[in-house]
Amino acid sequence: MALSVGGCVSNVLDVDQRASQPIPIKLVSEMRSRAMSPADPIVVRIFKQESELEIWKRDRTGRYALLKTYPMCRWSGKLGPKTRDGDRQAPEGFYHVDAGMLNPKSQYYLSFNLGYPNRLEEALGYSGEALMVHGACSSSGCYALTDEGVAEIFAVARDALRGGQRVFQVQAFPFRMTPQNMAKNRNDPNYAFWQNLKVGHDLFNVTRQPPQVGYCGRDYAFAAAGTQGMPSEPLAACPPAFMAGDPLVAARQKDDERMVEQLVSAGTALRAHAYSDGGMHPLFRSQLERRGAQVLAKTTSLSSVPVSRPDAALADPHDPKAEQ
Repeated sequence: MALSVGGCVSNVLDVDQRASQPIPIKLVSEMRSRAMSPADPIVVRIFKQESELEIWKRDRTGRYALLKTYPMCRWSGKLGPKTRDGDRQAPEGFYHVDAGMLNPKSQYYLSFNLGYPNRLEEALGYSGEALMVHGACSSSGCYALTDEGVAEIFAVARDALRGGQRVFQVQAFPFRMTPQNMAKNRNDPNYAFWQNLKVGHDLFNVTRQPPQVGYCGRDYAFAAAGTQGMPSEPLAACPPAFMAGDPLVAARQKDDERMVEQLVSAGTALRAHAYSDGGMHPLFRSQLERRGAQVLAKTTSLSSVPVSRPDAALADPHDPKAEQ
């Protein structure tokens, strides 16, 4: 699935007609109404449990705002990070995508490589390669959006990179990191890792800027955009300057932790979801239930790529109404 091409952006992006499709007029109009342009930088956020991918774009104020949310048709594995090749886990973490990681010749229509394993994951001994965001409704460690969805996302990413953004940040989370979800998953062995991810999640929410990402103490180290001297040795101790964190984020985290404790003490924290093998957005799951896997494959892929493990997708227990 991976495509390695050197040179300038145009050499990577103009190889195939699929990759040159323009951003839909409706979405360009939406950008303009929000004081954005196709050339403005983007941030991608992925939420496994909710099976949603968000595109955030920098507006005229210099801050990032949500442009559009896309339902994901399929992801595989369970909640938690990818640690080894073949575990079917879709990655969780912070990644940075450049033009050379866009793949106009993907077997799943179009795709971009997340860059797993990143520096932290590599230092921890995690293995795997060619972990993508792509089309169709099939996943073995990737995030699948449908051909139509990935074509739009690919075009938005391509134009942002052509506009001067060197890399765009992808933030992949197990779920929307609310106190309710943290409370439900407090007994999961990955909870400490998710608390670390939540620092970067909250920093973006507070500042509306993609955080600087470093590595130390076997964790991510986050700081406000533009911070210099980020730690880069994942297995080394964190410098004192990166232990305190951003005061606004620290205040938010204290509030969230207080709410988690209240939910647990009151006995209102719901049980965590258990996944057979990954999830599917309720929009697609309802189609799978009503019309079957073959019809869903035809509606999500121009080449009718089969839906991966449809029985497991139907077993996905996520109910968006329960999260409200």
